[in-house]
Amino acid sequence: MSTSTASSVDFLAAIKKRRSLYAISKQSPIPDSRIQEIVEEAVKHAPSSFNSQTGRTVVLFGQQHDRLWDITTEVLKAIVPPDQFQSTQDKMNSFRAGHGTVLFFEDFSVVESFQQKFASYQDRFPIWAQQSSGMIQLIVWTALEAEGLGATLQHYNPLIDEKVKAEWKLPESWQLIAQMPFGTPTASAGDKVFQPISERVKVFN
Repeated sequence: MSTSTASSVDFLAAIKKRRSLYAISKQSPIPDSRIQEIVEEAVKHAPSSFNSQTGRTVVLFGQQHDRLWDITTEVLKAIVPPDQFQSTQDKMNSFRAGHGTVLFFEDFSVVESFQQKFASYQDRFPIWAQQSSGMIQLIVWTALEAEGLGATLQHYNPLIDEKVKAEWKLPESWQLIAQMPFGTPTASAGDKVFQPISERVKVFN
């Protein structure tokens, strides 16, 4: 087997292993410095349209991680009926139980600058920014899984956007896209059901 083929096998094996793992703990098999390095590499090397590099991230550990899920709980408690809140509280507790959270943003001041430079594509740049963010998210998620961490992808934006930017003094132009709590898995993800691949991939020779 050639080196290139072996590399693709390893890459696809990592992609297949990535799952949504909700049962996580505050432990981590790797140091925080390695987690930071993973996120930095993902942000640096993920592709973006016109090399616009609009992706931004915030990594929260320890009390900062806990604070995020306290904020999210407070916001949701104000809008979820009390008799229905327990399931929401349980979910918040499961995220808070993790080791950390990665927040994914797009800097729309950069998006707008490219809209001005390339007016013919101005309606596409926000879409392309979302696509680039998705690639960053997948890279981080897969890399964390390969290091023995479990994660999920959450979307409590835009409900928590303003409080998050205020809490960590982030630029107003940063738009929150997703939140990824992670930690050492304490339970498996279970089986996954796939739709027929023949209905999802078409090949023409």
